[in-house]
Amino acid sequence: MNRTTCLVAGGGPAGMFLGLMLARAGVDVTVLEKHGDFLRDFRGDTVHPTTLELIDALGLREDFVKLPQRRLNDVQIPIGGRMVPLATFTRIPGRHKYLAMVPQWDLLDLLARAGDIEPAFRLRMNTEVTGLVHEGDRVAGVRYRTKAGDQDEIRADLTVACDGRGSILRAAAGLAVRDWATPFDVWWFRIPRHGTDPAGLIPVVSGDRVAILFDRGDYWQSATLVAKGSDPHTRASQPVGVIMRELAEVVPWLADRVDALHGWDEVKLLDVKLDRLDRWYTDGLLCLGDAAHAMSPVGGVGINLAVQDAVAAARILGPKLLSRTVTTADLARVQRRRLLPTAIIQGLQRAAHARVVRPAVAGRLTVSNASETPLALRIFRHLPVLRSLPTFLVARGVIPERVPDFARRA
Repeated sequence: MNRTTCLVAGGGPAGMFLGLMLARAGVDVTVLEKHGDFLRDFRGDTVHPTTLELIDALGLREDFVKLPQRRLNDVQIPIGGRMVPLATFTRIPGRHKYLAMVPQWDLLDLLARAGDIEPAFRLRMNTEVTGLVHEGDRVAGVRYRTKAGDQDEIRADLTVACDGRGSILRAAAGLAVRDWATPFDVWWFRIPRHGTDPAGLIPVVSGDRVAILFDRGDYWQSATLVAKGSDPHTRASQPVGVIMRELAEVVPWLADRVDALHGWDEVKLLDVKLDRLDRWYTDGLLCLGDAAHAMSPVGGVGINLAVQDAVAAARILGPKLLSRTVTTADLARVQRRRLLPTAIIQGLQRAAHARVVRPAVAGRLTVSNASETPLALRIFRHLPVLRSLPTFLVARGVIPERVPDFARRA
């Protein structure tokens, strides 16, 4: 039987940031990741300014800037065959006035290397959490299974579930979850990018297709919205090339790439969920990130919100874990700290679902095929306050967290 002070289930951004910061406080921390590496395509790759500031504070900026990345400064939208500027990140406060598009596996590898330097940090790959260990009514650790088939358990003063929207641990704890219906799912796929293409983040809205194109340098990462539950029927009834032909009708510079997709296996489905636990904790267990609140991809804020959860948890719980005096009241403090920003963002996402996404996927919201820029969009573009608000909320979020002093290296 193994033992650690803090057991973190899940080696995603929240789990890795939390593990690194707690280890720098001197807390004995073990992170379990079920895969053998971090290499999974179409994970959320947007690193927002608040997360960039955390990376700076952790002393990792020099290594981070060496990672392959694209900086998204502007948002443009194709209208009537031309690209129309919609919003910009250059007016937001702070040092980083852009979104960094970084392969998530590179970011996680960077955090893993930083963790390896800390004597109190342990990362165990190919180790899948399968359930909880209890001592009476208290969570006392987890059961796990390795890739080789070995099974065992690890005892811990505190277990933190960072195992995503399909969290095994939150289900095992029986924590009550509130969910909201979502009108769409997302297809993720790649499109080759040419040097003559526009740059940045490009929304595409027409009667046939709603998508967002993310500039990844030599390719576009496309997030195409489809009506909830329509994926199986579409795959069975249409050739995959329909997607690109419909996009090219709105985005003419994609016309030479209508054959970019060769099969439906190149199109990955994201089952969009929006939910939140009523209580993020029970005695001995805390849920963070998607395990506590699954976010819609609207705004691309889910990963950065999860990282903010991790920073708050590290600041509040680090000293308690070090003295081994953490209580359920301390876990409740973490939820109270992070509940308001989570609820606000989810409320905005629900409003966007109802007012924009639902009519868009139903073909009732058409912008990109208009012969001229719609009046509402012209007003939006020429009022700096309106143009800055969405990018501010995406870039800065609500109640950004500060790296605790014990974890700072800058």
